[in-house]
Amino acid sequence: MVKEGKDKHQLIDQLQQEILRWQGFKPLDHPTGKMDLGSLERAFPHSVFPTACIHEFIETTPEQVAATLGFVGGILAALMGKSGVCLWIGPPNSLYPPAMKHFGVEPERIIFVKAYREKDIFSALEEALKCDQLIAAVAELREMDFGQSLRLRLATEKSKATGFVLRHNPVRMGNTACSARWKVIPLPSDSPGGMPGVGSPKWGVQLLKVRSGNPGYWELQWVNGRFISAAASGKISGLPVLNRNTG
Repeated sequence: MVKEGKDKHQLIDQLQQEILRWQGFKPLDHPTGKMDLGSLERAFPHSVFPTACIHEFIETTPEQVAATLGFVGGILAALMGKSGVCLWIGPPNSLYPPAMKHFGVEPERIIFVKAYREKDIFSALEEALKCDQLIAAVAELREMDFGQSLRLRLATEKSKATGFVLRHNPVRMGNTACSARWKVIPLPSDSPGGMPGVGSPKWGVQLLKVRSGNPGYWELQWVNGRFISAAASGKISGLPVLNRNTG
């Protein structure tokens, strides 16, 4: 009876793994399989941050843009490790490269591609995600429909690169083939010892959608080169500060 029950659980687990692969989910490929995102990481299938897919970030204010850049920087640091290379596509001067060092990313390991037109940014991102020598590619792309996102997803599944699309004030969010849709807001930082001054970056992080996972809200802080949980998780319905802008 014990063996029969064990075989049944193994079969169910195997089927779950197959379904996730068909849906385009790829687990993070490093020894721990973790991104140190605290309880947020449990929102993903098998509590593993998905790679070889597309992550979509929605931004509606300049403050959210800045918060998103910092949060994505921390994720890139974990993905790139000590030798990985990332491509960043968008208008010039949108990102201050030296600031990325605070989040563990050396600016010289980011290849910056300047582009203004949406179609040029998308084309550059699609080509970048076909390159199996890149760990990740980031694009500041305002609009993206389902067909475009599907093309990006198919590119990542072949190359195993991970794509990040930062959408500032999209007219319509719509449905996309992205594995996760995020929204990041800045929160007041906690000053060390209660002394005046600027403390560590702190974010309110909302997963609006996540394939085969559980959307929700978490508060994270960047301390000593890693993410730490800053507060207990909450429910999406209890977040009046976040504008979902469904269009």
